[in-house]
Amino acid sequence: MTREPVLTFTENGIYCAAGDFYIDPWRPVDRALITHGHADHARDGMGRYLATHAALPVMRHRLGEITAEGIAYGEQRIIGGATVSFHPAGHVPGSAQIRVEVAGEVWVASGDYKVINDGMSEPFEPVKCHHFITESTFGLPVFRWAAQADVAADLNTWWAACAAAGKTAFLGAYSLGKAQRLLSMLDPDVGPILTHTAVENTNAVLRRQGITLPDTTLVTPELAPKEHPGALVLAPPSALGSQWARRFGAQESAFASGWMALRGVRRRRAGDRGFVISDHADWPGLLWAIRETEAENIYVTHGYTDIFARYLNDQGWNAQVVPTQFDSDGGDSE
Repeated sequence: MTREPVLTFTENGIYCAAGDFYIDPWRPVDRALITHGHADHARDGMGRYLATHAALPVMRHRLGEITAEGIAYGEQRIIGGATVSFHPAGHVPGSAQIRVEVAGEVWVASGDYKVINDGMSEPFEPVKCHHFITESTFGLPVFRWAAQADVAADLNTWWAACAAAGKTAFLGAYSLGKAQRLLSMLDPDVGPILTHTAVENTNAVLRRQGITLPDTTLVTPELAPKEHPGALVLAPPSALGSQWARRFGAQESAFASGWMALRGVRRRRAGDRGFVISDHADWPGLLWAIRETEAENIYVTHGYTDIFARYLNDQGWNAQVVPTQFDSDGGDSE
């Protein structure tokens, strides 16, 4: 008799019948296990949430009053007939892969992940399993990330050149994860670091969790740009070139994203500069993570699904594409 899979893919999201819960559900459900706090994974309207202790503060900041419980990395929790545990995904602080075991069969839903250690997020830990659900946001061979130190050097050189030319440097980055990673890469000796409200509010949440970030100054209506010469302003991409930004006068803008590896995207989105840096795994990182799981069955979501699944099948894995309700990052984390 064929046994029902531990996890199934439904119109509400990834479902575990044995535990009667969903992982990163798309629609309101009673019990939701959440991989991390980005808006396309942690949505409003769930009856109960379970996430890592480190992910919950940002989730509460974004979602307001929710019924939620925290769990430590590696802690096992029995939910119905399933044993679940959360393991570092390396994507953003508090992000997790969720391991689900039923009757000896192990599945891992990875959420979003990157396999390099950015010095801020909990480093990715491969989890052995029979079935692995992987993203493929950057599932093409063209996506290969440079060393973080090299990107930091380029970023600070650009900022210093802007300051020397009497220009304000505007850097576009999403407010959770990417902005704080960039802050850790900036050299405060170049000049003052100013922040948009969306970024600074998230900074405050993470600082209260003990994450060390350089000093920043919130841009308020009262702030006088002339009093902050040589500044870099860290803001959501939507703020670049806006009326809010134009008050700073002479400026250059840049966008930090893995998509900057594509020349056409750089031309459309990067402003004056583009810096290739992502909180998702690149092509070699995706393949390394999949090999490390030792999984035979791979389920590919989010991104270049058809191309990546075809490559995995050619290499001997049993891979299939899993359509998702929202096949994007929700504008949070590229």
